[in-house]
Amino acid sequence: MGQKINPLGFRLGTTQNHHSFWFAQPKNYSEGLQEDKKIRNCIKNYIKKNRKKGSNRKMESDSSSEVIAHIEIQKEIDTIHVIIHIGFPNLLKKKGAIEELEKDLQKEVNSVNQRLNIAIEKVKEPYRQPNILAEYIAFQLKNRVSFRKAMKKAIELTKKVDIKGIKIQIAGRLAGKEIARAECIKKGRLPLQTIRAKIDYCCYPIRTIYGVLGVKIWIFVEEE
Repeated sequence: MGQKINPLGFRLGTTQNHHSFWFAQPKNYSEGLQEDKKIRNCIKNYIKKNRKKGSNRKMESDSSSEVIAHIEIQKEIDTIHVIIHIGFPNLLKKKGAIEELEKDLQKEVNSVNQRLNIAIEKVKEPYRQPNILAEYIAFQLKNRVSFRKAMKKAIELTKKVDIKGIKIQIAGRLAGKEIARAECIKKGRLPLQTIRAKIDYCCYPIRTIYGVLGVKIWIFVEEE
């Protein structure tokens, strides 16, 4: 069972929590979900657009800066609280960045009467987050680095943080081969069928000149 469904959905209510906290009537539930998706896409597009302006950086810093770990959305009657958990919040600390982002997000909110409250929280251990590791691998592959070397380097970055196991899988036209295949690398324990085991997971697409590659990362954080 643990091999066939999303590890986060499998553990909701036990070791994992929702990233959206709000209540809606059944007839308005779908609108709330679509609104959440628009807010998350708007934030990601804003950061992606502004990252291109400062592309003259070192490989290590550029591959991980301004990478979003996850976004929490809390809705009240007249306020929408958006908490952005980010690895290296250099871009959003610039003067006027939050105000500009609020204007973009206000266009995605269905109700004009609701105001937005954006908060930025820095992740203490960035390389413990699967989304940040996936972004690092994507940066390496776009710069023609071997996929095996990129996966091994990503696992080396996790040595400094406290995790019990990690698995990285890349699927697609690897190294420009005509036939698509999947390659994975694993280190440590990864009990996917154990509900009390807290496992962070992400699925990240990478667009390369050979086509789209899919990266999946499982990180076994701790066991309750």
